[in-house]
Amino acid sequence: MAPSDFANADIDALLEQLTHDEAVALIAGVGFWHTAPIPRLGVPQIKVSDGPNGVRGERFFMGTPAKTIPCATALGATWNPALVQEVGARILAVESKLRAASALLGPTVNIQRSPLGGRSFESFSEDPHLSGTICAAYINGVQSEGIACTIKHFVCNDQENDRMGYNVIVSPRALREVYLMPFMIAQRDAKPWAYMTAYNRINGIHGSENEEIITDILRKDWGHDGLVMSDWFGTYSLDESIKAGLDLEMPGERKWRTQNLVERAVTAHKLTPADVKARAREVLKFLQKCAKGAPEILDGDGSEKSHDTPEEIALVRHLAASSIVLLRNEGGVLPLDKSKVKKVAIIGPNAKERIINGGGSASLRAAYVVSPYEGIVNALGKDVEVIYAEGTRSFKNLPSLDFELTTTPSGKRGWHLSWFTHSASDPMQPLPDAVREMDVDETYALLSDAKTDGLTERWSLRLRGFLVPRERDCEFEFGLTVAGRAKLFVDGQLVIDNWTRQRRGTSFFNRGSEEERGRVQVKKGVAHEVVVEFMNVRAPADGDEDELVLVDGSAVRLGGAVVVDAEKEMEAAEKAAREADVAIVVVGLNSDWETEGEDRTTLALPARTDELVSRIAAANGRTIVVNQSGSAVEMPWAEQVAGLLQAWYLGNNAGDAIADVLLGNVNPSARLSLTFPRRLQDTPSYNQFGSFSGSVIYGEDLFVGYKHFVDRALPSRFPFGFGFSYTTFDYSDLRLGQQSLRSASASDISLMATVRVKNTGSRVGTEVVQVYVAPPRHPLGEAQPSRTLRGFTRVEDLKPGEARDATVALDKYAFSSWAPEHNAWIVRKGTYGVVVAAHAEDVKLRADVAFEKDVLWTGL
Repeated sequence: MAPSDFANADIDALLEQLTHDEAVALIAGVGFWHTAPIPRLGVPQIKVSDGPNGVRGERFFMGTPAKTIPCATALGATWNPALVQEVGARILAVESKLRAASALLGPTVNIQRSPLGGRSFESFSEDPHLSGTICAAYINGVQSEGIACTIKHFVCNDQENDRMGYNVIVSPRALREVYLMPFMIAQRDAKPWAYMTAYNRINGIHGSENEEIITDILRKDWGHDGLVMSDWFGTYSLDESIKAGLDLEMPGERKWRTQNLVERAVTAHKLTPADVKARAREVLKFLQKCAKGAPEILDGDGSEKSHDTPEEIALVRHLAASSIVLLRNEGGVLPLDKSKVKKVAIIGPNAKERIINGGGSASLRAAYVVSPYEGIVNALGKDVEVIYAEGTRSFKNLPSLDFELTTTPSGKRGWHLSWFTHSASDPMQPLPDAVREMDVDETYALLSDAKTDGLTERWSLRLRGFLVPRERDCEFEFGLTVAGRAKLFVDGQLVIDNWTRQRRGTSFFNRGSEEERGRVQVKKGVAHEVVVEFMNVRAPADGDEDELVLVDGSAVRLGGAVVVDAEKEMEAAEKAAREADVAIVVVGLNSDWETEGEDRTTLALPARTDELVSRIAAANGRTIVVNQSGSAVEMPWAEQVAGLLQAWYLGNNAGDAIADVLLGNVNPSARLSLTFPRRLQDTPSYNQFGSFSGSVIYGEDLFVGYKHFVDRALPSRFPFGFGFSYTTFDYSDLRLGQQSLRSASASDISLMATVRVKNTGSRVGTEVVQVYVAPPRHPLGEAQPSRTLRGFTRVEDLKPGEARDATVALDKYAFSSWAPEHNAWIVRKGTYGVVVAAHAEDVKLRADVAFEKDVLWTGL
């Protein structure tokens, strides 16, 4: 029987035949990425894969090359659900099938409570409506092609530090109206096949054992008829999680749901066999959906493949360009006219870097990458002279050496790995003969999914390659970061000792050391031998003397860069800017600064970046800044530069997309998916972001993001929903059309808001019309935002002088708030304002509507 035949199986009959031990096996994973098969009954095994900005496959290290789409904040900035849905179907679903993965672990739809959140780049927006709408489009696209989406992290997983233990203290209204709302919209509009619970606690109870969240809200109130799985190692109990409704514990390593532990719980009457089978039923139903959705995966050989068509590459590039936000354009410096520009200076620490995504489980091995420098140079063509200067360094850890090391004189990129078992008589001593050897081309090695068979508990690794300086004799600095212990030798001399004693760090999902650095003199054209000796035993550190054997999670990363004179580099950048007609400065963050497992501590750009921008702006009045970051950063120089683009993490075609907007091949239509504050102290959660004695108090309550800035009359640097075009628009004639506002049934509530939009500029352009709703005063005087985004639409490709109607439909969600006293949603009687705006702080038109009585409702 083919595995795909499970699509037609009778689940009830299978449950009858399922033994208790088989049911236990089904409710926990196998290894890191698979579910458990039951061959006797024809139950197939499926593979899941990390997302959400691509499909990695089952290996972090030396994984299958993949397409990488822009990060979630960039998708939110498109304000274009139709485009996101198309990418879900044509890119993400196809990539899942190429990786033999039946389920994608995404999208992430947590709220951008603070831009400091380490995984902010993985979430769509600070606003629940925009988040839920884009999320639903993503899911509909992927699931239309038979691939399951696993929406995550359910719920209030909005920061990384202490993420497995902190307790979110959140009011009932904020929980429902802000943090659950994007999940609720996605459930209503897309019905994700699976949910992933959050690591943290919500009002005292962990997400994976929170019956109110999983059973009462998700299943009973919203009607979810699908799987609920844990985040990886995010299950903290046996009977509590099963009784709460957590169907699947992931991964199958260091798990709670073993035959022995479940049997003990049943014997103690903490669980019954029926409890276990209830969870197994949901797993079987999920497996059947996957079998029906993409049977070719289950019937395939399970191998991972890469394939890129010109049409797919063009779509990824189009999506990236569609997410770039034009934040400043003084004097019409943009778009650049190649016929009038003879010399361009490309400056900045990010210009030549291949920055495509944030760090952690969202990271991918890209099939190809176009850097900003490459994209801009290619677009400018041979008739424009380009001069380059780095200006300043901004990396947190020394850059990867993926493109510097060679293993042979012929120039094969990479280095050579040799694996060694250890002596039985001396467990710390490796045996001389390697048990496996391989060539690799990555210097970031997360080894938990790359180990070879036959290793002893303690094992060692030798990595050997050659560094060949290409330009000049120089001093070179290496950086070595490990989960385990390691030493670095160059030409036989010890350069870095991260073996004898360590400094604990946050690398490798909080298991690794701080980066240790060392410098050597190297000569142009000489092949300098570089060797790393590694062991999977952690070294002692101050405050932690335990020499722990890392059964899984061992890792090593080698970085490096030529040592430079910082002030001379800055002066060279200024000189380049003075000589050029236009200076393009590419700055931002990277996957070291924005990453899973660690929150940022500042919104400032790294090191001397701000100083660089200010000095270049002073040297050239036509300075354009391109910022690459997954969330907001401070921009104290914003008024000093002529042009400014927010370019996020754009995936494979980052450089091409940036060039498309700079040169006007694409007229920008993106709008900010979150507020950019002037300073960290202005953010709503300032002084309340972080874990304090294990608690995180959501003290800003409903006033998340733009609601805080609007109601406090606090000027932002760039507001939510803001973005320029290369043309201009005018709004007029707001009309509220067909109304049904007096019905006793909330489902009958509907209101069509129509506004006239005219292109008053000289280029074809697209405007995003945003509709906010202003509620009446709360009867008990509770504080609530003066207006909240409730709908939006795009007016596509308006020609110069053309006017067109834009219509936004408003339903019960637009006028409802959560009423804890009723444990229900309520549309309160009173007068509501329907506010049409260009962004959160730019109201264009307003009209009022009135409800004559309260209307209560539950469900979706």
